Amino acid sequence: MGSENKAVPSGGAITIILGAIVILVAGVWLLAKLATSGFSIDASVMSKEAIASRIKPVGESKASEGGAPGSRTGEGVYKAICASCHNDGLAGAPKFADTGAWSARLAQGYDTLVKHAIEGIRGMPAKGGATDLTNEEVARAVAYMGNAAGAKFTEPAVAGAEGGGAAAAIDPNVKGKEIYASVCMACHDTGAAGAPKFGDKAAWAPRVSKGLDALVASGIKGLNAMPAKGGYSGSDEEFRAAVEYMVNASK
Repeated sequence: MGSENKAVPSGGAITIILGAIVILVAGVWLLAKLATSGFSIDASVMSKEAIASRIKPVGESKASEGGAPGSRTGEGVYKAICASCHNDGLAGAPKFADTGAWSARLAQGYDTLVKHAIEGIRGMPAKGGATDLTNEEVARAVAYMGNAAGAKFTEPAVAGAEGGGAAAAIDPNVKGKEIYASVCMACHDTGAAGAPKFGDKAAWAPRVSKGLDALVASGIKGLNAMPAKGGYSGSDEEFRAAVEYMVNASK
């Protein structure tokens, strides 16, 4: 029988084969890298804190930012909250200092504008989404924006900002009226839930006979269907101004 010859790859052929294998492996690696490049995840951006920050509603703020609740000025509230929409007119918001956009709104009056800002209107959520704002802080922001567009609103004073730290006197015909229009009127305009109607002398007479101090004290704690301060989130002194305003209207 004849001998069987087996071909043995030469050194050059082995080099070519190994090179092809390396190229094939590299190609597979590059394809895998390309296919998964969009799925790279940075753990730092997936933390609970980072996610909460990204989904936080527009306008949300903390009471610690810019001072204690009730102490922020109209300008401060505008820059921290309102500017997010009013600077560029987002969601139909009238742009800051745009007299044309504000004219029809200013014609409605300060009390109406404050009420709309506190309760929310159209694309704007209540208090611009900053639920920690007090009603008087919202009122200051409204005055600040309105005045920038040509109004002459009086921005509610910050208690303790004048007289070297002593709280400024609160005028019931100004501040009391403002609070009534934004909070108290919800029940006292119609007599809802047993509330004495605004200006109804007969309904207010037995209450007035107790004295202003007693009325304020019971109102601060809440009475019958009325929650504490009627739901007002401002100071006791400001709430007193609202009670005095209603009492004066019933005399």
